[in-house]
Amino acid sequence: MEDKKRAAALRYNPQTDSAPKLIAKGRGTVAEKIIELAKEHNIPIVEDPLLVDSLIKLDLYEEIPPHLYEAVAKIVAYIIRHSHFKKQQ
Repeated sequence: MEDKKRAAALRYNPQTDSAPKLIAKGRGTVAEKIIELAKEHNIPIVEDPLLVDSLIKLDLYEEIPPHLYEAVAKIVAYIIRHSHFKKQQ
């Protein structure tokens, strides 16, 4: 099996969403484009191969299922801590 790069992007708006939603997913060149766009827009990138494998099985704009809440919450917490640390520098 070919080892292609995989990527998934989530969006969460607490005012309108009950859970984060999958807004982009892909393998190979599509994954590279997702990562490139995230970098261009200063969107935090977290590498978690097991989580991305689960996320790319979802339909676009689908809310993440409850069994992924804990994994996604850890990533959100990491991003918040990282963003807060960068602001203090």
